[in-house]
Amino acid sequence: MAKLLLLLASFSGFTGVALGAFAAHGLRSRLPENLLGAFQTGVQYQLWHTAALMGVALLLLRWPEATLFKSAGALLVLGMLLFSGSLYVMALTGVTKLGIITPFGGVAFLLGWLCLGIGVWRHL
Repeated sequence: MAKLLLLLASFSGFTGVALGAFAAHGLRSRLPENLLGAFQTGVQYQLWHTAALMGVALLLLRWPEATLFKSAGALLVLGMLLFSGSLYVMALTGVTKLGIITPFGGVAFLLGWLCLGIGVWRHL
């Protein structure tokens, strides 16, 4: 599981930087300010949670059977897909109704952080 999460973090870091550059250089003149802001928020949250995902994966190298760390990793990935993904699609398509998905990603992030915190409390 640790290897998978590290690979996902690497992919997420790569795509987060690429999407950030795309927003700064390719979208700035093409999107309204509110949609560009939504896209940039998606990038920020993706990159912050990429760093967290790497931390979770490193903890799993030490405690490979820690269910809470596995859950934290899965929830952080789900959060990135739902939160950042919905913001990207919304910004690029202009379909703002997709914003209804974003809070579900936020909840996944919160649950991931909660699992991480409880896991740390139990194992460290």
